[in-house]
Amino acid sequence: MSNRYVYGIVDGDDVSFETEAVAGAEQVYTISHRRLGAVVSDIDTTEPEQTDEDARRHDDVLREIMDDGQSIVPMQFGMAFESDRTLKNVLRGARPAFRRALNDVDGRIELGVKVVRDEDDDVDQEAIEEAVADELEPIAAQSVANGLFSNRLVLNRSYLVDRDDREAFDEAVASLEEEHDDLTFRYTGPFAPYSFVDVKIGAQG
Repeated sequence: MSNRYVYGIVDGDDVSFETEAVAGAEQVYTISHRRLGAVVSDIDTTEPEQTDEDARRHDDVLREIMDDGQSIVPMQFGMAFESDRTLKNVLRGARPAFRRALNDVDGRIELGVKVVRDEDDDVDQEAIEEAVADELEPIAAQSVANGLFSNRLVLNRSYLVDRDDREAFDEAVASLEEEHDDLTFRYTGPFAPYSFVDVKIGAQG
């Protein structure tokens, strides 16, 4: 019997499409409980190996759902359940948390901004952080700091932005790039809003 691999949680039960899914599956569909839908595909294990290819497929499925205008609470790679009943129990138990998360991300996308300095440049990090905040925080619904994993990184933040404000956010980033042409701005996304969701969905057995 096939297990169910979970990509994320949506409001409703109408997500269904053919695609290249995790572990070679070709169909993505919804298992629902009281208007909460787990977007799944079939898989032959509850402990899938995270290959680069399947990690990309996981993200591609989320992106396809978002491109269709639907909000989704994304799951990290590897959530698989051995039965529909187990999965529905998870939806039932975590329903309030999923409802709050769906409300938080409804109509919104995640965008990333990294600011990088040249190796030998000395920059005022606090001033850059303030300049970026002045431009981007008024547009974003939320933001969160990410790790500075390189000594060249001046800033690394993720932003939760309303779809309707995407163009304004693009323009604000472009304005910052023009104003600070001695720095490199790496602007990425849209992504599923991983950085703004923290829902644990329990045991997979």
